[in-house]
Amino acid sequence: MTDAPRLPASFPLNRMTSSFAELSATVRDTGLMRRAYGFYSVFGAALALALGGVITGIVLLGDSWFQLLMAAALGIVLTQVAFLGHEASHRTVLASGPANDRLGRLLSTVVVGISHQWWMTKHTRHHGNPNRVGKDPDIERDTISFIEDDAARARGPLRWLTRHQGWLFFPLLTLEGLNLHYRSIASLITGGTRRQRWIELPSIALHFGLYLVPIFLYLPLGMAFAFVGVQMAVFGVYMGASFAPNHKGMAIVGRDERLDFLSKQVLTSRNIRGGWVMSILMGGLNFQIEHHLFPSMARPHLGRAREIVREHCATLGIPYTETTLLESYGIVIAYLNRVGLAARDPFDCPERVAMGR
Repeated sequence: MTDAPRLPASFPLNRMTSSFAELSATVRDTGLMRRAYGFYSVFGAALALALGGVITGIVLLGDSWFQLLMAAALGIVLTQVAFLGHEASHRTVLASGPANDRLGRLLSTVVVGISHQWWMTKHTRHHGNPNRVGKDPDIERDTISFIEDDAARARGPLRWLTRHQGWLFFPLLTLEGLNLHYRSIASLITGGTRRQRWIELPSIALHFGLYLVPIFLYLPLGMAFAFVGVQMAVFGVYMGASFAPNHKGMAIVGRDERLDFLSKQVLTSRNIRGGWVMSILMGGLNFQIEHHLFPSMARPHLGRAREIVREHCATLGIPYTETTLLESYGIVIAYLNRVGLAARDPFDCPERVAMGR
């Protein structure tokens, strides 16, 4: 169906299910499922200070185009807050599920301006069936096509975009911030329950009120628009560049293929090397394999879990994929370009298309 890596021959499901139970027991016995209150307290305080510093910088700079640096900084801080909201949505940060849900909703809606319920629904489907055709919303057809069947259906200007989508992927991410806001609000209006709309829409409106009203009152009109544009672009690129390396270009699971939980999560995920620096930069998403195997594991424990999971996969002969960040981007671009070839005009010469002419 695509040029993504093929799945290896199926492992015995019963054996692999039993093996994951052993792995899970080992991880728990090692104490890696315990909470990390100290880390999240310090990290949360650091984010609050960073946000306060950005606001202070905006006030002190006044009518200056250096405000665009503050806009970029705000985009980075809000992405880091979104990472923390993502962890809360997995019930990682606090002791109880309801407390994590409240924290995740506060961070997502009021601070970042994205629907918590929309994100939870979408992300839960992704975790249950990563890279599975027809199940994973992250590979559904959109502006970008992730499987050849979708690319082949592209028509009009979208066909040209799809043919070059690998090279256009990162430029398109500058619009991803706007897309995330739009889709989350639209999902609440069209598909949310009455309670969800009453809770989240006012919270998102509060976010934009606290953000946009002061910016447009305090800055000249042109500078205010430029500020919002830079912030949205940085937010979209940072979010997309952090989530894209995790699964794009990894094995695609067919609609009817059967895989046990361990194989499904490991074969469709990719880790990013870089240790603690990368863990802070990517919000723990660099340990994507461990995150998918143990979604409620606190970020500080993912590195130790990686050692255990790698050894376990080596024993079972399950491929464990890990690259540098730049290598992962190269893989993503090449994969999207290969998929995009399915959108070529039937009268095009394949060799000419492959060479980008």
